[in-house]
Formats: sequence, C-alpha cells, structure tokens
Amino acid sequence: MLEGKIIAIIGCGNLGLSIVNGLLAQESLDPNQLHITRRNPSTILHLKEFGLHVHSDNVMAAKEADIVILGVKPYNINGILKEIHPVLQPNKQIIVSLATGITLDEMFQVIDKSTVAFRAMPNIAADIQESVTCICGRNTNQTSEQLIQSLFNSIGFSISIDENLMEAATVLGACGIAYVLRFMRAMIQGGIQIGFDAKTASKIVNQTVKGAAELMIQKNMHPEEAIDKVTTPKGCTIVGLNEMEHQGFSAAMVRGVLASYEKIEKD
Repeated sequence: MLEGKIIAIIGCGNLGLSIVNGLLAQESLDPNQLHITRRNPSTILHLKEFGLHVHSDNVMAAKEADIVILGVKPYNINGILKEIHPVLQPNKQIIVSLATGITLDEMFQVIDKSTVAFRAMPNIAADIQESVTCICGRNTNQTSEQLIQSLFNSIGFSISIDENLMEAATVLGACGIAYVLRFMRAMIQGGIQIGFDAKTASKIVNQTVKGAAELMIQKNMHPEEAIDKVTTPKGCTIVGLNEMEHQGFSAAMVRGVLASYEKIEKD
C-alpha cells in the first residue's frame, strides 16, 4: 500500500532513523519516497547516498508528503505543527505523531479538525524490522488505517489500541526494550563472573533471550508454563530463580514499569 506514497519524517532522531532503516530494507519502497528532516541535518546527510531527500525544511517536507511522521520531542510538537499547518491539506496528508504524552486533542488544537491523525509508538527494533508499534487514530477510515498499519508492519508488526492506553504502550513497547537490554547486560555480567569471556557470554545470552521470545510467540505459551519445563526438583534453575525473587527481581521490574508510567503521566 505504500507504493508511490511520499513519507516525510520530521525530526529524524534515533527512533526516526530506526524507522528509515527499516523502510529502506523493503524492496518495494523507493528511497525517493522518503523525505527526512532535522534541525542540523549534517548527521544524516549520509542517507542521501541511498536516494533519500535529506534537509532541514520541515514545511517543504510536509507539503510534499502523503504521510507526515513527527519524530520530534513532545515539547516541540506544538511548534512543529504550527510551522507546517499552513501547507497541510486535510484531504491529502495523514499526520502521525510519535511523541510520548501528546494527545490527539492537543494536536487538533493546531491542525484542521478534519485531518486524519494518528499516534504511534514503535521502538528502536524498527531498525531490523522487529518493532512492535501501537497505534490509535482519529478521523480514520479503512483505507487510512490499512495504510498506516502497512507502514508500521513493514518495520515489525502493529497493534491498534485505545488512545488511553498509549502511555502504557510506550512503557511496555518502547521503554520495555531498554528493560530487556538491561536484563541481558546483567546476564552477561553474571556469565563473565562464572568463567566466560565477554564475547562468548554475549553470544549465549543473545541467543537465549531470542529463543525465549520465539518460544513464547510460536507456542503461544505463558512464561510460567515454559519455566516449569526447566525447573527440575532440587535443580540449579529453581535455586537461581528463587534467589532472584528473594532479591526482589520481579518486584523491581514491576516497580520500574510503574515508575516509567508515572513519569509520563506526571509530565
């Protein structure tokens, strides 16, 4: 569905670059369809080599685009929308905000009330087409929904949710990837302490985590069901798990999720 559609990513930071890399991996997408901007574009000029339009002119990018993705920080959303509003045509552009905590109501204080607008929360695994992206929208129809789902499915897969869950989706899907990476770092550190060099420990941990995730996905299992398969009586696995729980592992994870959520709600 993205064939021929011009996509502008305004404020192309880390997340925007992950989306760009994911889209570039799609053979059906012509790099010439992508317009990306940044206040200081010097750090993304190398993308011109792939045929992308790279510059700092947000207005020009928005005017040319069918889909305008706002990758800027939440505190910049209002200013960017005011900047590009004069060239937005409600019957042409679809606006997609990636900004945490900025509601559709807040966006519609600036843009035309009939504009098709979405909020989306992918994560940096978009870089390798493995993101999960939660999406909600307003003034949408089947065509626009399928178009935006097609865009984000090209960098992983997407889930449509109610807007009141977008902040929770940010915590689980976007912050969550950092939680998993921190857990992996701790496993690697433990592996080094029990005798592995860092490179070997990393390989083992990376594949172990990948295998665990694929097991949940392909078998549609609850984690405890899989855990039961490897916790034999008086075995080393249950001893390790119990020690982690005694040290507050699960409780710390839940507290971290809640702390991130409360931070978004407070801001």
